[in-house]
Amino acid sequence: MQILHSKIYGQEKKGTPLLVFHGLFGMLDNWGSFGKEFGELFPTHLIDLRNHGKSFHSDEMNHQVLADDILNYMNFHGIEKANLLGHSLGGKAVMTFAISYPEKVEKLIVADIAPKAYPPHHQGIIKALQSVNFDEVKSRQDVENVLSQYIPEKFVIQFLTKNLYWTEDKKLNWRFNINTLAEKYNDFVANAIKFGKFEGETLFLAGAKSHYILPQDELLMRQQFPKYQLVSIANAGHWLQAENPKDFNQAVKEFLT
Repeated sequence: MQILHSKIYGQEKKGTPLLVFHGLFGMLDNWGSFGKEFGELFPTHLIDLRNHGKSFHSDEMNHQVLADDILNYMNFHGIEKANLLGHSLGGKAVMTFAISYPEKVEKLIVADIAPKAYPPHHQGIIKALQSVNFDEVKSRQDVENVLSQYIPEKFVIQFLTKNLYWTEDKKLNWRFNINTLAEKYNDFVANAIKFGKFEGETLFLAGAKSHYILPQDELLMRQQFPKYQLVSIANAGHWLQAENPKDFNQAVKEFLT
């Protein structure tokens, strides 16, 4: 059995551990300053999802296998019960986990994603990522130049190129498994989370400038997470934890403590 790669802050602290999961094409490094801050309060695990960061690559990619990876991770680290935070794809993973294994979840935090199916909307990014020929590019700048032909937003390019690393044979490559993510995309983006209910306390955080959580989504949220609250993070889009970390962290802190 393969265990997800993680970085743990505040391992010696008492209290319920917090497990944090990034979104699609992200990795635990995106959450470094969050991990440091929350590691002062309780054990905080920043975790790479399968096919991302330094975690294992696999041909399987759907909400349920992501949830089962979380279960395996908790069992491996001897964690009976945890608080879970997931952003975007990580949010779908923690929602599925909470419905599948409610006895393992103290409190649930879902950042800028609803339990619904989303229409495919990353095709441009996937095309850009697949168009990088690692036999030809010699530097990070070369990769940025290729991506910029497809992606106009500089911050998106910077976010994606954080995933570059040098392989042992001195070539650049992506840390994420672009082939599986492209192939199984509909299984985890264009699908709603499974039917079911989590009765524990749940916090949904929405970016005020984001359209990922709409007013009509609250009906579904109430059906599956009856003890939910929804908090809007000002001056933030989909990457709310990076765009307004102060308010994001404050909302998480208030909910957990």
